Amino acid sequence: MQENWRTLFSHTCSTCFLLLWIFVGFNEVEVVGSQQGIPLSVVKLWASAFGGEIKSISAKYSGSQLLQKKYKEFEKSVRVEEIDGVKLVKNLAVKMEEMFRRKAEATRYEYFNAVLINEVDEEGNRVELGGEFILEPNDHFNNLSVNLSLSVVQVPTNMYNKDPDIVNGVYWSEALNKVFVDNFKRDPTLIWQYFGSAKGFFRQYPGVKWHPDEHGVIGFDCRNRKWYIQAATSPKDVVILVDVSGSMKGLRLTIARQTVSSILDTLGDDDFFNIIAYNQEIHYVEPCLNGTLVRADRTNKDHFREHLDKLFAKGIGLLGEALTEAFTILNDFNQTGRGSVCSQAIMLVTDGATERYDDVFEKHNWPERKVRIFPYLIGRESAFADNLKWMACANKGYFSQISTLADVQENVMRYLHVMSRPKVIDHEHDTVWTEAYLDSAMNEKGGPSLMTTVAMPVFSTKNETKNQGILLGVVGTDIPLQELMKLIPKHMLGIHGYAFAITNNGYILTHPDLRPLYQEGQKRRKPNYSSVDLSEVEWEDKDDIVRFRKHMKRNILNYVRCNDLMSQYPLLNPKILRNAMVNRRTGTFSMEVTRTVDRGRRVLKMHNDYFYTDIKGTPFSVGVSLSRGHGKYFFRGNVSVEAGLRDLEQPDVALADEWTYCNTEEEHEHRHLTQIQAIKLFMTGNRLHLKCDRELIQEVLFDAVVTAPLEAYWTGLALNKSENSDKGVEIAFLGTRTGLSRTNLFVPADQLSNQDFLTAEDKEGVFNADHFPLWYKRAAEQVPGTFVYSIPFSTALENKSVVLASTAIQLLDDRKSPIVAAVGIQMKLEFFQRKFWTACRQCTALDGKCSISCESEDINCYLIDNNGFILVTEEQTQTGLFFGEVEGAVMNKLLQMGSFKRITLYDYQALCREYAGSSDSARTLTHPFSLVKWLLTELVIFLLEFNLYSWWNVEFSVKAQRPRGKTMMVPCDTEYPAFVSERTIKETTGNIECGGCIRSFVIQQIPSSNLFMVVVDNKCDCNSAPPVTMDPIEIMYILLDKTATQFIYARG
Repeated sequence: MQENWRTLFSHTCSTCFLLLWIFVGFNEVEVVGSQQGIPLSVVKLWASAFGGEIKSISAKYSGSQLLQKKYKEFEKSVRVEEIDGVKLVKNLAVKMEEMFRRKAEATRYEYFNAVLINEVDEEGNRVELGGEFILEPNDHFNNLSVNLSLSVVQVPTNMYNKDPDIVNGVYWSEALNKVFVDNFKRDPTLIWQYFGSAKGFFRQYPGVKWHPDEHGVIGFDCRNRKWYIQAATSPKDVVILVDVSGSMKGLRLTIARQTVSSILDTLGDDDFFNIIAYNQEIHYVEPCLNGTLVRADRTNKDHFREHLDKLFAKGIGLLGEALTEAFTILNDFNQTGRGSVCSQAIMLVTDGATERYDDVFEKHNWPERKVRIFPYLIGRESAFADNLKWMACANKGYFSQISTLADVQENVMRYLHVMSRPKVIDHEHDTVWTEAYLDSAMNEKGGPSLMTTVAMPVFSTKNETKNQGILLGVVGTDIPLQELMKLIPKHMLGIHGYAFAITNNGYILTHPDLRPLYQEGQKRRKPNYSSVDLSEVEWEDKDDIVRFRKHMKRNILNYVRCNDLMSQYPLLNPKILRNAMVNRRTGTFSMEVTRTVDRGRRVLKMHNDYFYTDIKGTPFSVGVSLSRGHGKYFFRGNVSVEAGLRDLEQPDVALADEWTYCNTEEEHEHRHLTQIQAIKLFMTGNRLHLKCDRELIQEVLFDAVVTAPLEAYWTGLALNKSENSDKGVEIAFLGTRTGLSRTNLFVPADQLSNQDFLTAEDKEGVFNADHFPLWYKRAAEQVPGTFVYSIPFSTALENKSVVLASTAIQLLDDRKSPIVAAVGIQMKLEFFQRKFWTACRQCTALDGKCSISCESEDINCYLIDNNGFILVTEEQTQTGLFFGEVEGAVMNKLLQMGSFKRITLYDYQALCREYAGSSDSARTLTHPFSLVKWLLTELVIFLLEFNLYSWWNVEFSVKAQRPRGKTMMVPCDTEYPAFVSERTIKETTGNIECGGCIRSFVIQQIPSSNLFMVVVDNKCDCNSAPPVTMDPIEIMYILLDKTATQFIYARG
């Protein structure tokens, strides 16, 4: 025993001496590294030389000093004013209200079938209902071939074209042709106008040919569209009871599933529902959601549809208990004040009822009969039909029998007519508005355009039928949301300001951060683009918000009590903003925010003030966000109209395409005019009825005069052969706060390295309806007089051939000064890099022998920007990459030292790749049973893969390499980092311990820029250190139990 202690003591001492030796050795290495490492003075010399050279080039070719001087000359004659946000948002709401009102006004026997027009048979004869129909391309309708004199009628494939009800309806609705034409003459900005009949046909103006799919089918049925359902019925609470007793086996259960799915199709975002399957017991289709109702948005309906496939038939059916449960749910939900309050229904899908259950109805529904009963008898047998018919009649409902799958849709739709009767009898011609949706027929350059629909029900007004509540159909028209954007006074919102609108459910109607499309070969719509909540794009920049995000799930099932969770975070301003707007209030508040730019790669921190109010006559609310500092101020300048028009018409001048200086859309005679042409006509008094923004035009004329000297300045540089001989600088450009821009090419257009810059293809590089150019926004947040440099990111491939430099022009020398303009240049990347390497050859040694050199293999030299992206490196393939991917150890040290800061961002509109048929996706872990299944699966895989070698070698994989099937993109939430430099830290040195050696580095800011030079000792290998990446991580949420407000937060 004593010998063992001696041995242990000996080993312990040896270990201590070894550790002491290592510690002393490392300290010696660190001392040597600091003495003989990278001299800070040399790096500072390089940075100073490069900074001076590149600023001189940028200032010279951009003309920044000249433009600053020209604005200063007008300093005493201009008037700086603070923007009144409340007044601004109220004026915007009035404009939107007027626009929506005009559109809604449009909703106040020759039969052309939309599919058969211009069709001929085998003998060349016109087919029936398909006579000659003149179609001509029209640019207002995206160059589709249309007929502006007549409408067409579309009939669903599963309906008979010459059904008497169809023919009669088409005949009397023919009078709408004149209404449609007159509407379009009165308001030329209108696009599609239509009438959806309760019988199923769809009349559309202007006339356009419809094309069936590859199977010869057109599945479109207007009665399934949200605008039809919302207009035809009031918001409703619905419980669907599905009989799964033994008699429902086989085809009956298949028909029942389809019936329930069709009922779900008729529910919209304003409706609430649940589905209960019953036999001798009650089974909630989604077990986690028993005893409540959920909003009928797309996500919830899709979730329930997945569970319908799991239904199977057995046992006996006890309908009485199911009805009692349904009445209890509806009553309890009604007491909460949520849902429709007054319009409730029970949909009963069954193959029969052995009794009437009048005792249940007497207890829960009589005499008020607040809940309507809609029985759907499945199958051909009618033995128990009488009981079901009695239930419907006794509870103000409607009975339908469904014998085949083909009968499902038409029979399901009938309940809508019954639910609409109160509106008909009370003559409630309510105008309804839908949420935003994409219309593929009206494609723009960026893909399908966002629309909203205004619709109104049409009822029979005949004396003999008006008390019966007969719904004839719904009339509607589409409104491009681009029309809303044109109303926004962008010049009043400033560089970072924006306007946004939401629906009564909190869903975004328009917002600069709404991303409805994703790129995968072509622009495609995201599954849930129409139900993005305002609180998912407006987030406060606070640490407790980050913690909240990790707990808060996107209320996918509207099931977790978000208010319970939010009580832990009482100062969540985005939710306060959202709720106030949903409740149609008028108000204001402010919060600090982190906004992403450059497709999420960069962040800007600012303090925003929000102003909001409702849009009268619609379910929408509008808000305006203004950033504090320069974003809260604008100025008014004044020049003569003659001088302004002269300088505005110069060939180097352009105005923002998506800004409205003059409304050229309202009159057909104005549509051919450019904005500059319209401005000239308006200001010279030649078109008095042309509607223009006189205030904005006056400021544009002012900017045109002030910036005019830049044209001659740039031309002089271009003509001087001794300047820019190597064509390193390619473009000079400027933009002003009124959307005016000027450009000058120093090389022929076909020789430009980046030909997309400043074109419509470069969405982030030009003035748009909802944002200023990226180079303008980033320059505005730099210290005045400094330039911001970057390599532009392309949407398809990373364009690494050019460098952009831009700087902001201030009117005054204080925070209240608006940023009046920004100027910049585009230069070749190779030219920019050459200037850097030239500067790095300088040294202070008298004999010219420098102690270090970027050409040496012992050091690596990098030039990075304030977000950590590499602009210059010896390895060309690393250009444009994030620095942490190349030098993970150094980046980690910079984060620890505070030179850079990691900012955690969240994307609630992300799409993740999922493998069809795979069960290992963590996304399936939203249900406790799924969790158990997943854990068991992973355990089996682990046991199958486990071997002795893996036991002794710690780096073993537990994840099976399972075969992958077809992939698809599905909605998900992601977390990803962005990085930003600390402005107060200009230079620093550091040492990194890397497995037996010390790696030193120096980081030095480049003067008058957003750039940093990083010099890293290459003698010590730190490749084993993990990289620091910006890759997004999917956030997984596991729901624990029904009442829980906690989620298991997992990183995948």
